Formats: sequence, structure tokens, C-alpha cells
Amino acid sequence: MKRGTIILLVVVGILVILAISVVNFFVGTHNSLVALDETVNNAWAEVENNLQRRYDLIPNLVNTVKGFADQEKEVLLGVTEARSRVGGAGSVSERIDAENDLSNALSRLLVVVENYPQLKSDQNFRALQDELAGTENRLAVARKRYNDAVREFNVLTRQFPTNFVANMFGFEAKPFYEAPEAAQEAPTVEF
Repeated sequence: MKRGTIILLVVVGILVILAISVVNFFVGTHNSLVALDETVNNAWAEVENNLQRRYDLIPNLVNTVKGFADQEKEVLLGVTEARSRVGGAGSVSERIDAENDLSNALSRLLVVVENYPQLKSDQNFRALQDELAGTENRLAVARKRYNDAVREFNVLTRQFPTNFVANMFGFEAKPFYEAPEAAQEAPTVEF
């Protein structure tokens, strides 16, 4: 009887240890996924912060350029329309597409500026252009950090056995911030 009791206790002990290990795995994995999800959300918030800064600078830049380049209304209208689409974007994917359109429009605007040397020498325009350039640099860093966080999150949600926990708790892959196709070619500057 003692031997049977000892065996039973050992089996129960092993089962308890296994149960604790499984629970620890699920809890630890879930917490890791939550932490990475928050890292992605924080990185996206930083991207949005820089996008908002750019969004706020654009009307000043456009108004300054308008004074010098009335005949370039199509480009200015394109920037204004792209800026409006950014304001109406709902999801992260829609926002990324809208921001890519805005980046393309800004590139065209800066090409127009190259045709107006008196505008380039205007102190207000130069200050705005410097602010925009600084914002674009901050935005590039924020996009990289966002994509790094997305990569880490997406890898973890796809790896075995973490993918079981990710699927069980509804963690889905996050979209990367991708450059638009137009960014593959440098804008043409003509004098």
C-alpha cells in the first residue's frame, strides 16, 4: 500500500509540475505578446506624432509657396488634397496610404520650388523647409522604429509554439509602413 501511495504522489506531483509549466508558458507568452503589441502601438504613436507635425507645417509651406508660384496651382492643390485624405484616414493601412500620397505631393512641391530661386532665398520659406526636412528625418526614424517593432511582433506571433497562444488570444500581424512605388524614382528637377 505504501508503494502504491508513493507512486500516486509522484505521478500527481509530475502532473502538477506539468500543469504549472503549461500555465507559465501561456501566461508568459501572452504577456510577451501584449508587451510587443504595446511597443508597436507606441512606435505607431511616434510616427503619428511626426506625421501630425508635418501635417501642421504644410499649410504654412503651401501659403508661402503660393505667393511665388501661383501658376503651379495643380501641385499646390495636390498637396492640399493629399493632406485632407490624411485627416480622413481611419485605419493604420489607410493612414499609411494617405501619408504616402502626401509624401509624393510634397516631393512634387519641392521640385516646383527648385524652379523659383527667389523663393528658395526667402527666409520664411527656408525656415519652413528646414522644419519640414527635420520633420521628415524624425519621421524616417519613427517609421524605422515602427517597422522594427512590427517585425519583432509579427515574428513572435508566427513562431511555433507562440503562434498557438497568439491565435487563441486574437493577436494578428501588424502592417509594415512601406514606401510608395513613386519613392523608387528620384523627383526630376528642371531649371
